[in-house]
Amino acid sequence: MSDLLLASNPVHKKVPVLIHNGKPICESRIILEYIIDEVFPVDGAALLPADPYDWAVARFWAAYIDDKVSIIHFVAPWAPMFKGKTEEEKAEGIKQILAAVETLEGALKGCSKEKPFFGGGTVGLVDIMLGAHIPGVRATEVLTGAKIFNAAITPLLASWTEHFGELDAPKKVLPDVDGMVEYVKRRHAQWAAAGAAAAAASKS
Repeated sequence: MSDLLLASNPVHKKVPVLIHNGKPICESRIILEYIIDEVFPVDGAALLPADPYDWAVARFWAAYIDDKVSIIHFVAPWAPMFKGKTEEEKAEGIKQILAAVETLEGALKGCSKEKPFFGGGTVGLVDIMLGAHIPGVRATEVLTGAKIFNAAITPLLASWTEHFGELDAPKKVLPDVDGMVEYVKRRHAQWAAAGAAAAAASKS
């Protein structure tokens, strides 16, 4: 929570923040759009489609992933899978995330146009947004026993994860599953400690 961070992102007060030419740009998805398609465009490497409708659809699904699949921030519906106090609450969390994944299966079918990625023949914004969460999804499968990218239920997504994982760029930057498992365990311990402290404070 440095002064620079608070001044650069006074609304959310968190990273990531890109400062370019002295001006802050906040949130991962917005930064990606800003860097690749606006400021430093590369021929043949646009993250968003040129067609206005396809452009809008891609941005919609990128926002959906931010809201429904972002385990890094533990937003709904992921939180109940780990923070639920009963088995029923945890099961409901799993049910919600599986429903979100099935929705993304339909999105992939529509966006890919029978090609390997959401961006068609090349990786686009939606691919990067979802691909960044593959280690987190795999870690969740380890910790909960749930099969989230299930080839029997979401065959297109299961195939997509294989194609995305074979790319050189993700191999270089994505964390390994074991590291993500340890990260989730640490966060879970922090939640438990915070909950215990709050309960103790309420009784005093």
